[in-house]
Amino acid sequence: MFWHSFASLAIAAFATASAAAGEKHYGPGVTDTEIKIGQTTAYSGPASAYGQLLSKTGVAYVRMINERGGINGRKINLISLDDGYSPPKTVELTRKLVEQDNVLAIFDSLGTATNAAIQDYLNEQHIPHFVISGAGRFNDPARHPWSMGVIASYETEGRIYGKYMLQNVKDAKIAVVYQNDDLGKDYLKGFEDGLGNHARSMIVKRASYELTDPTIDSQIIASKGSGANVLFDASSPKFAAMAIRKAYELEWRPTHFLSLTANSIPGALAPAGVEKSIGIISASSNKDAGDVEWANDKGVQDYLAFMKRYIPDKNPSDLLISAGYALAQIMVYTLEQCGDNLTRENLMYQATHMHDVEFPMLLPGIKINTSPTNYRGFNQLQLEKFDGTRWVLFGDIIGE
Repeated sequence: MFWHSFASLAIAAFATASAAAGEKHYGPGVTDTEIKIGQTTAYSGPASAYGQLLSKTGVAYVRMINERGGINGRKINLISLDDGYSPPKTVELTRKLVEQDNVLAIFDSLGTATNAAIQDYLNEQHIPHFVISGAGRFNDPARHPWSMGVIASYETEGRIYGKYMLQNVKDAKIAVVYQNDDLGKDYLKGFEDGLGNHARSMIVKRASYELTDPTIDSQIIASKGSGANVLFDASSPKFAAMAIRKAYELEWRPTHFLSLTANSIPGALAPAGVEKSIGIISASSNKDAGDVEWANDKGVQDYLAFMKRYIPDKNPSDLLISAGYALAQIMVYTLEQCGDNLTRENLMYQATHMHDVEFPMLLPGIKINTSPTNYRGFNQLQLEKFDGTRWVLFGDIIGE
C-alpha cells in the first residue's frame, strides 16, 4: 500500500512537471515518429473468435489512424501476436515484446488466464498492462498498479443478471454453467451477489467446464436434469455455441442468459444456429450499427464507413467487432492525452484519471470514469434480447 501511494504521487508529480515544462519525454518504443506497443491475442485456439473479430478490428483501426497521420505526428506500431489463448505462449510472446521489441506498453491483451500469467512480470517491470478481461484481479491498484482491465467487470455484469432475475423471472430455478477460471468464477460470484439471500434456493445446479474440454454436453444434460427453467451461461463463444445447440437438441427451453463475453453472433449464435438462439438475453455497452435507431448517429455512421473500407467482409452488427472498435478508440484517446510526455508513468496517469469520458460507439449515458484507486472504467450496461437477426436493447442502462 505504501509503495502504491508513493508510486501514484510520483507519477502525478512527474506528469505535472513534464506538462508544465512543455518538453518531450519519451519512454521505450517512442520516437518523434513512432509509438511502439504490443499485445497478445487468440487468433487461433479455443477463443479465436475474439482474436478474429475483436483484435483484428483494433489492428484495422490503428491502420486507419496511421493513414490519417497517427497521434500527434507519430505512427502507432502495434505488434499483435497470436498466443492461441495459451498462458505459457502468452508469457513467451510478452517477454519478446518487452525485452526484444522494447514496446512502450501492452495494450488490449486478450484473456483472463493469459493475462494472469504475465501480470506479475509486467508489474515488476513497471510496464503499462491494459487487459481485455473483466476479472477482478485486473482492478487491484494496491497490488498491481500497472495492470488495468478495459472492459466491464464480470462481477458487475453477473450482479445485473441476478438482480434482473429476482425482479422479472417468476419461480426461477437456475442452472449456472461457467468456465472454470477467473472469468467464470467472477461471473458466478457477481451473479450470486445479485441474487443475495435467494441464491441458495434459486440456484439448483452449478456446472463448470475446462477450456480443454471437447464438449460441454454433459453439463447441459445435467442442467436440464436438475429441473432448471433458467440457464445462466458464463462462457466464451465456442462453448456458448455448444450449450445453445445441445439445449435445443434436448428440447430444453429455459430462459437463457448469456454473458457478454460470449454473445457474438458470428462467433457463437450463428454456429449454434440463429433459430436456436432466439430469446437469449445478454448485455452490452455499445450501439448496434444494424439498429435503425442509430441510422443518423454520427458515431455509427463513422463506424460503418470504417467497416466498409477496412473490414468489408465482416458484419458491422457483431458486438465483438464494435467492441474492438470502441476499445481501439479508448487506446488512441489515452495515447493522445499523453501529448509529448509519452512515458510509461504518464500513460498510466492518463489512463487512471478519466472523468465522464464518452466515446461515439458507446450507448448514450455510458461514460468512462477511472481513478488511482478504481481502475475499472466501465460500470454500466444495458440488457438486450436476440430476435433471430440482431440484439434488441430493452430496459434502462444499469450500473453500479
